[in-house]
Amino acid sequence: MNTRVIVKKSTYRDSISLMKISNSISKLPGITQAAVVMATELNRRVLSEAGFVDAAIGSASNNDMIVAIEAKEAASLDAALTETERLLSPGEKPAGEEAPPTSLDEALELFPDANLAVISVPGQFAKREAMHALGRGLNVFLFSSNVSREEEVELKKVAKEKRLLLMGPDCGTSIINHKVLGFGNTIREGTIGLVSASGTGLQEVTTLIHKAGLGISQAIGTGGGDLSEQVGGTTMIQGFEWLEEEEQTKVIVLISKQPAPGTMEKVLEVARRSRKPVVVNFLGGVVSPPLLGKLRSANTLEDAARIACELAGIKPGGAAFIIPKETISVALANHRKLARSQQYIRGLFSGGTLCYESETILQPLFGEVFSNAPIKPENNIPGDAPSKKHTCIDMGAEEFVEGRAHPMIDFSLRNLRILQEAKDPETAVILIDVELGYGSNDDPAGQLVPVIQQAKVLAKEAGRHLPFVASVVGTEGDFQGLASQEKALSGAGVLIMPSNAQATRVSALIASGETIEAAIFGRSN
Repeated sequence: MNTRVIVKKSTYRDSISLMKISNSISKLPGITQAAVVMATELNRRVLSEAGFVDAAIGSASNNDMIVAIEAKEAASLDAALTETERLLSPGEKPAGEEAPPTSLDEALELFPDANLAVISVPGQFAKREAMHALGRGLNVFLFSSNVSREEEVELKKVAKEKRLLLMGPDCGTSIINHKVLGFGNTIREGTIGLVSASGTGLQEVTTLIHKAGLGISQAIGTGGGDLSEQVGGTTMIQGFEWLEEEEQTKVIVLISKQPAPGTMEKVLEVARRSRKPVVVNFLGGVVSPPLLGKLRSANTLEDAARIACELAGIKPGGAAFIIPKETISVALANHRKLARSQQYIRGLFSGGTLCYESETILQPLFGEVFSNAPIKPENNIPGDAPSKKHTCIDMGAEEFVEGRAHPMIDFSLRNLRILQEAKDPETAVILIDVELGYGSNDDPAGQLVPVIQQAKVLAKEAGRHLPFVASVVGTEGDFQGLASQEKALSGAGVLIMPSNAQATRVSALIASGETIEAAIFGRSN
């Protein structure tokens, strides 16, 4: 093999652009592997594990770019390097096409009626750009991460004073006036409004509402830090008050991981004064009856969708909320095929809140669930460490996405982890989530199926049966095609469930069999 590693000093491109270039180079004739990445610690480690050995990799800094290519022949390598340089060069605009605006001020000259700015820049520049947008009277959807709590508090204070909404930082999903910002799905219009400190949590609940036959008015993301003690739920309260006044919204849903105690009390105090029915889904904790008052509490994202639909006038009885007995039989049949060593669930998630939801379901059943985003601090393990007993890993955590595209887009790290789990004789079932919609990979099943097939072969060669369980977050309106994605995954032997909560419970049944059936499905059978 012929390899070449080039470090481009002080050269930056965003992770999605680099992923697309890497994919294009990998498909060239004679190329066995290619990576064009920012030189973060994670990316340097991944290159080393992929077999690229070069002193230049170790000396590169986070501000540098690394081009690493392996080819069968020298000619193929030279051609790939030439193409890489071409793809990294600034593109020329097509003849007759106007140049796009290069600043917010230029954009406002073209769109003087705009009232919202979407900002996605490196974290060190996020505050500056958001302040500029707020100063121009714009609401802000701040996708950028790595923004300090102090800066978030300052930004949200300014937004509130100006009666503007700042969604973020690290806000992955909103649907405002039926337009998706960031990641999101095609959801019909309706009367349920949501405010969420979780992007994938918002996607899960809105798609389940859609599948139940209803729709949404607004879905407002707040960013994951909004319900911290420092920030105090500023955006969630603002969003709630907006939905309270909006005529189309008849039911309101609040979604978050367990908030800071003081912030939770503040948010619930506002919610209790609502003239509309309110569903509260604070994962990982119990809200006491005095704090709830007339509010409805949901234990899972699935429960939040179901209760919201009931309050909106429809009692959903479809597959999204009920596990058929046939599925339970299939799960038990899978359990009986396991080797004696296979005891544990290995959850590998693109969605951090889906990972957390699975932990909240599994922990009462098994006691310990290890994670890089654990419910209990004593169950913390590094994301890149080998799994330990029942393990749920958030592959979208900062440790995995620094300098890389989000795992909803770039499946490479999760695919490697799937193969790692397949080699572990203690793995009983691999649990995954798949997100469709705007921003996500064009063909998630196409990325996963070959790896799932390879994992099953690895397990079979070792004398083991390896089940996979998945939920697909999406609707029939998503461009990837919900039905075709589920069909492709099912064809690879994946058991598809209509929600993450149901996929988690079925995984628990596969791992433990009849001994735990009553505890999991007592109310579903």
